[in-house]
Amino acid sequence: MTRSALTGTRIRERRTLRGIRQADLAKRVGISPAYLNLIEHNRRRIGGKLLVDLARELEVEPSALSEGADAPLLEGLQEAASNPPFAMAAGRREGKAAPPPEAARAEEFAGRFPGWAALVVGQRDRITALERRVEALNDRLAHDPFLSDALHEVLSTVTAIRSTAGILNGMGEIDPDWQARFHRNLYEDSQRLAEGAQALVSYLDNVGKSDETLSSPLDELEAWLAARDFALPELERGQIPDLREEEGLRSPAALALAQSWLLRARAEAERMPLPMVEEVLAAQGPDPAALAQATGADLPAAMRRLASLPPGEGRVPTGLAICDGSGALTFRKPLDGFAPPRFGAACPLWPLYQALLRPMVPIRRVVEQPGEPARRYLAYAICQPQRPARFDGPEVVEATMLFLPAERLALSVRDDEVQGVGTSCRVCARAACPARREPSMVTDLPGES
Repeated sequence: MTRSALTGTRIRERRTLRGIRQADLAKRVGISPAYLNLIEHNRRRIGGKLLVDLARELEVEPSALSEGADAPLLEGLQEAASNPPFAMAAGRREGKAAPPPEAARAEEFAGRFPGWAALVVGQRDRITALERRVEALNDRLAHDPFLSDALHEVLSTVTAIRSTAGILNGMGEIDPDWQARFHRNLYEDSQRLAEGAQALVSYLDNVGKSDETLSSPLDELEAWLAARDFALPELERGQIPDLREEEGLRSPAALALAQSWLLRARAEAERMPLPMVEEVLAAQGPDPAALAQATGADLPAAMRRLASLPPGEGRVPTGLAICDGSGALTFRKPLDGFAPPRFGAACPLWPLYQALLRPMVPIRRVVEQPGEPARRYLAYAICQPQRPARFDGPEVVEATMLFLPAERLALSVRDDEVQGVGTSCRVCARAACPARREPSMVTDLPGES
């Protein structure tokens, strides 16, 4: 149902809420009750002066009658309706199948009950945030070395306290000097346990708050770039930001990483100036091969350049992941629905890792992340040896993957040509995946394959 077709319904709802009779409202605006009845039942179109007069009598803005619910609220309802596991879970609790949400009537619901609609959208946002927090917490529990060391320290201290207490309780008479020593050990271990437990609780409380839980120079660099939308306008003018004045880069190691990243990004911006990049985008879209051919740059540089462009109207969002020869992610620019994990290994089926098997062979593939609904991305990947420092130096390779949301691109691809992937095994619902290395926490979710 179109927006204009619901104008009459909104007029009727507003009139009823204000307790105005149909005949009285018709008389105030100078039309017959029969004609107003046709309008309220969406059998006559309305606009111009009559719409303004009706809005005045109903004490609302004309846009509230003609446009209905505001766009963010309506989009939130549509996204909530596209996530049926919530409704299905409610149905399972009652022992019966739950009907699907009436997505086509989202605007009518928002217009009639804006408060309830806002509550639904707020709950959807809260559930999404909690899901991401659980995913981050699981990621850390499984892979974070700091957390592993902290848990080991707490358990070791508890064991020491228990041992000391057992000695004091079960050995009868103890020499006063030894007894004082045991009491001192017990006090010091208790203090250490309290401090360790407090630090552990604070650490876990901050999961999901990247600004407060940065644990490495790479995290600081990525958080700094994320605060700038991964775009550095200074580079387009041939300049480099003064890192001493930048917030978020606290450690010398992070400053060194940022300086290295900026030098490479500036060189790539000079070789691929923004007007030339925009010309390629207008002609062929965000294709790194087209950009590399037009500028003479290599494919990884073209991918990094596309991922560092300043946001623009109509510009397709881009994500970027870079790993070394061990598969460890050395850089991550996430996209909504496709977020490379901060800790631990990612999905081995990513084109990023497939490229490691075939250095210098470009890979282009459509991948699909599980979810409700499943989301597809066009991924470009290539692995390229790094310049050796000397003739007899070891071979060092780096793989780069650029990924873009498929719904923003004009793609024609068959379902059997799409590669199913995940983020990491622990939070991937693809139970039959041949590359699975550990059980999933979410295998009960819909959409397993």
